[in-house]
Amino acid sequence: MTAVSILAVVSEGLFDEFFSGEDARRLRGAAERLGGDLQRVDRLDAAADLHRVRILITSWGVGPLDAELLDRMPELALVAHTGATVKPFVTDAMFDRGILVTQAGAGMARSVAEVSLAFTLAMLHRIPMMHDAMRDGGWYDAPTVGVQHEIRDAPIAVIGASRTGRAYLQMIRALGARPLLVDPTIDPDAAADLGVELVPLDEAMRRALVVAVHAPTLAETHHMIGARELALMPDGAALVNTARSWLVDEEALLAEARSGRIVVALDVFDEEPLAENSGFRALRGALLTPHRAAGTREGRLSLGRIVADEIDSYLSDAGLVHGITRDMLSSMA
Repeated sequence: MTAVSILAVVSEGLFDEFFSGEDARRLRGAAERLGGDLQRVDRLDAAADLHRVRILITSWGVGPLDAELLDRMPELALVAHTGATVKPFVTDAMFDRGILVTQAGAGMARSVAEVSLAFTLAMLHRIPMMHDAMRDGGWYDAPTVGVQHEIRDAPIAVIGASRTGRAYLQMIRALGARPLLVDPTIDPDAAADLGVELVPLDEAMRRALVVAVHAPTLAETHHMIGARELALMPDGAALVNTARSWLVDEEALLAEARSGRIVVALDVFDEEPLAENSGFRALRGALLTPHRAAGTREGRLSLGRIVADEIDSYLSDAGLVHGITRDMLSSMA
């Protein structure tokens, strides 16, 4: 029986979503080049033999790869993650042993940025408010709907120049918006290269018609937008969050939105799935989606393609495009 050289700890359904027929063939070919087979399992403990595994493909739910587990994979050289964050499973023991780590988070950026753009346009044009009014049997009530805006020349705050934040910036700039960027890791020269105005958070909250959240989930970003910051937003402004609820004080956001002063479009929540009795479900004018901004078919296939590309690069000694180092972890979500 041929040993397993590439092990994919990915459910059958997700494997089919991530890897096209061509990319699955590329993985099998890579496994053969390593002198073994490709095996897919739902859980790492379901693999019969880990001794010859050279490359581990991971997905959501994989636990920490600690020293005890790594002892069972003495030939492991590369871990390729089909998602973005690697913090749930990456350990110092991996870096101590020289195991390379890469991830496919860049494949999500376009999909999430498009949803953020869709939210932005819907909020500017007050589409959810008019939708609610018509579903209730009404027609158009200007005071309830609020002022409608084009995205052209609209001041839009982008909180975080992440991969998704940059993709979103490109989209809103192409449509003529005036982006305001909040990101302490970006200097004025880099902001100028991005074509944005770099401003402090308070100034962005005061000036923007839409605040779009794209920052990473770090200790210092927890509830970076709270009651004080929300109170700075102009009447009728919108908050769009396709990143993580960690970044916004959800109770403060719900209270501000209930007042009718601002509107919200959210793909992420403190509790997921969202509780049936959540106040957001009854919130007038809100636009809510169930944490599926990255769920496009094209986005999922992009994740798999990046993993296959990284494995090919590793085998050809070309270097990893999306490699993660120990030092990078402190600034990653």
